[in-house]
Amino acid sequence: AKAAAEEAKATAEGDLAVAKKDLATSQEALATAHTTCMQVASDHEATVTSRGEELKAIAEAKKILKETSSGAVSQSYSFLQLESRADLKRSEVVTMVKQLAKLHHSAALAQLASRIAAVVKYGAMGGDGPFGKVKSLITDMILKLEKE
Repeated sequence: AKAAAEEAKATAEGDLAVAKKDLATSQEALATAHTTCMQVASDHEATVTSRGEELKAIAEAKKILKETSSGAVSQSYSFLQLESRADLKRSEVVTMVKQLAKLHHSAALAQLASRIAAVVKYGAMGGDGPFGKVKSLITDMILKLEKE
């Protein structure tokens, strides 16, 4: 009887050791799953935020395009000078801001480049010309970045 009890005890202790090992493995898997889930949730939140910023930038660009091109139908056009040195300088500004946006992976700088391109292409509202509008866009971006 004593031998049978000792055998049962040894079997139970072996089963307990296996169960503890399985429990530790399961807890480790749970911790990994929890970490992965939290990372996916964080990534999703960042994606949703980025998407919202993109939609806002598109809405702003659409607004600027409507404001600056609303009278385009009634204007007369000619085939005279289509591009000037000023146009080349403006496009260089847009290119430089786009390169900075790409280099720094900055959605804000990419939005700024799009706004500058729209202003350069379609003109600015008001009398100070496209460079005045570009300067104000850059100033606004700098203020926004300083606040962050």
